[in-house]
Amino acid sequence: MERFQFHNPTKLIFGKDQLPALKEEVPRYGRKVLLVYGGGSIKRSGLYDRVMALLQEIGAEVTELSGVEPNPRLSTVHRGVELCKSKGIELVLAVGGGSVLDCSKAIAVGAKYDGDMWDFAERKAAPQAALPLGTVLTMAATGSEMNGSSVISNEATQEKLGWGSKLAYPAFSILEPENTVTLPKDQTVYGMVDIMSHVFEHYFHKETNTPVQDGFCETILRTVIETAPKLIADLENTEHRATILYCGTMALNGVLNMGLSGDWATHNIEHAVSAVYDIPHGGGLAILFPNWMKHVMHHDLARFKRLAINVFDVDPAGKSDQAIAEEGIDRLRAFWNSIGAPSRLADYSIDDSKLELMADKAVRFGPFGNFARLEKQDVLEIYKRSL
Repeated sequence: MERFQFHNPTKLIFGKDQLPALKEEVPRYGRKVLLVYGGGSIKRSGLYDRVMALLQEIGAEVTELSGVEPNPRLSTVHRGVELCKSKGIELVLAVGGGSVLDCSKAIAVGAKYDGDMWDFAERKAAPQAALPLGTVLTMAATGSEMNGSSVISNEATQEKLGWGSKLAYPAFSILEPENTVTLPKDQTVYGMVDIMSHVFEHYFHKETNTPVQDGFCETILRTVIETAPKLIADLENTEHRATILYCGTMALNGVLNMGLSGDWATHNIEHAVSAVYDIPHGGGLAILFPNWMKHVMHHDLARFKRLAINVFDVDPAGKSDQAIAEEGIDRLRAFWNSIGAPSRLADYSIDDSKLELMADKAVRFGPFGNFARLEKQDVLEIYKRSL
């Protein structure tokens, strides 16, 4: 493995009845709060009222920004930045899923920048300061509650770009499993696909002597595979929700990739699709990841063989390494299909008319992928496999 340093500054507050921790955490950073949330599900669930009651108890001055989109838009970030600057906001509080958190991270850095936050996504500048950020998570998926990464969509240019900064880590994140029980089946499925995809992005790397990291990855994957059918059958089961919630955090808080660089090509390929078609991120990953695997498995058949045996219980007896690897990928596809994830771009009425456009967006910054380097032609082949 490579040498590394690890530091995660986020205070994780996990478990039942942890929301009252807001009364202790918020005053550490200030009382002028920008409350950021999405389409109103937190009001229907009662979470909004609980949060507001706690903020009122500590005398917080609350400004609200609602309506964050599933693929958060730059225009919404701009609205949040303007509110922060005009209202003298001292803390951004994100209450929602990964999209709300990603938007809030962009607002937090944009509020301390004289230019357009999009400069960070375009790699023209790097954040130098940020407002503190707190989160109350309502969906297990992105891991954004304990990392410094964010993805923002620019609707004017049809671009969806990821960016990150050590300044964008939440100061604290409150994870109550009961806040995720109202999540509908489709979003629950997309979240579990996203979690597994994050683990895959770490798992496919080129480093040697990584038995602990690889073992962590395999454990999280097996846990999601075991828990997912139970959760789909009982969406209000808080024990299953807690298991998946914890898997989501551990999949992308930096623990799995200590000493290694994961691939991250498939996320880049999917971002180009959802930038053009605005489809759910988890749905896009479910379609693309097995096709990326089949496209690149020749780079390291041994790793795909290990995945097939250790995670998908493929019996290797009498089979070639390639046959074992292919069976593992087929079992991944079958598993995702079994929980209701899409398998073809056609499931979102996407045809071949914009493959070139999406491929161009994917390679905007040049060839990519740390496990297997991809050029534009590779991206096109993966898209064609996915139709």
